[in-house]
Amino acid sequence: MSERSIGILLVEDNPADVHLTLTALRDARSSSEVHVVADGEEALAFLKREGTHAKAPRPDLVFLDLNLPKVDGYQVLAAMKADPVLRRIPVVAISGSKSEIDIARAYDEQISAYLVKPPGVNEYFAAIRSLKELWFHAAALPPGHEAASS
Repeated sequence: MSERSIGILLVEDNPADVHLTLTALRDARSSSEVHVVADGEEALAFLKREGTHAKAPRPDLVFLDLNLPKVDGYQVLAAMKADPVLRRIPVVAISGSKSEIDIARAYDEQISAYLVKPPGVNEYFAAIRSLKELWFHAAALPPGHEAASS
């Protein structure tokens, strides 16, 4: 089985967290194409291929901050799960909130996994690399959207 590149949409409004996540995802073991958007409105435009994102690739995986400007992560998640083309894309919440209410709400909205952002850089790197190990090497991702929607 040949290794394919995994497309990730990172939805994060904090530039420092974007930098840390991109750094943690970089390694020679697997290839990924990461697209970054800074708010929920832009995330939905990217996912629905609207406006300047008309030629955007369909991501295999979404890393979603829940506390976003304009349209929050829960609204992005609800819109994705209501869309027959987007609903199969796994979404991992990466949030600063440890609140049981926030975590329960995310799972109620069909999140695939919920990662509480660790406070230290090394712990953050380890957490992102664990997600990468799971989604790139262990878990079976859904088939590409063309195959899934036919």
